[in-house]
Amino acid sequence: MSTARGVLLAALCSFGLALGQTPFPSKPIRLIVTSPPGGSNDILNRIVGAKLAELLAQPVLIDNRPGASGFVAAEMVAKSAPDGYTLLAATEATLVANPLFFRNVPYDPQRDFAPVTIAVEIGYVLLVHPSVPAKSVEELIALARSKPGALNYASSGNGSAFHIGMELFKRMAGVDIVHVPFKGSALSVNAMLAGEVQIMLNGTPNGVPLAKSGKLRALAVAGARRSPLAPELPTIAESGLPGYEMSGWFGTVAPAGTPAAVVAVLNRGYVRALHLPEVRERLEGYGFEVVGNTPEEFASRMRSESQRLARVIRDSGAKPE
Repeated sequence: MSTARGVLLAALCSFGLALGQTPFPSKPIRLIVTSPPGGSNDILNRIVGAKLAELLAQPVLIDNRPGASGFVAAEMVAKSAPDGYTLLAATEATLVANPLFFRNVPYDPQRDFAPVTIAVEIGYVLLVHPSVPAKSVEELIALARSKPGALNYASSGNGSAFHIGMELFKRMAGVDIVHVPFKGSALSVNAMLAGEVQIMLNGTPNGVPLAKSGKLRALAVAGARRSPLAPELPTIAESGLPGYEMSGWFGTVAPAGTPAAVVAVLNRGYVRALHLPEVRERLEGYGFEVVGNTPEEFASRMRSESQRLARVIRDSGAKPE
């Protein structure tokens, strides 16, 4: 038994004995993912979940529940027993953007969830289908201006970061590009590969390899700095839209009311899994930037991101469709 695993299991046993109950966890943990298999969030949680299962000595079952901009998965977890055995692998859109963007959201991120940790931060890349003649952001903007409404872009759903990010791009560039939403990133990528849509923002873990394979063309990254996965790509801000910036993060939450001691065990397990050299290397290879913060830091980040995204949504002009 490794030292890290032994220390963690000792902590789990101490927790159970203190309560006079069976140590947590004593059965499989179900991790509800908001995207279909193959998306960035799915890739992340399959890598981390496998190592977390070793550290906790219990299976971590990945349960993909895409659809309705993350509402399906989030509502399911919000209504689950607060015992630590059902968790939500959420995105920034699920926990921050949705309540700002939609009316009648069936959950409240502040009231219905207990933060565990932000796992990683993720960059975005602007992609076009090879049939699009534009080789740069400047050329894409010129093309879109010359053909208002003729081009379309894919997103992983209404209210997703990719939707909001493209609407911000449209607003800042002064172009008319039609939105085509899909139920998850994998489906939107498939439509791009088939040439059904011409443009999209996508996470660098998926987007950069597709560009390097020649299946799609990458024009720029959307964050404040260039990606280590593709340092040759400029940022959108460098490419004619000063001030443009979009990036995101993936994190895990439990239902509200989950005992603090259970959340602490989950947090320790996640943070240790994320920072294991073999896990970090794989995640960084996909373009993820490992975080692994505390529940309190996660809660603070959600509050600050809510303020930031409120401004982005306002400035983008994005609206539910």
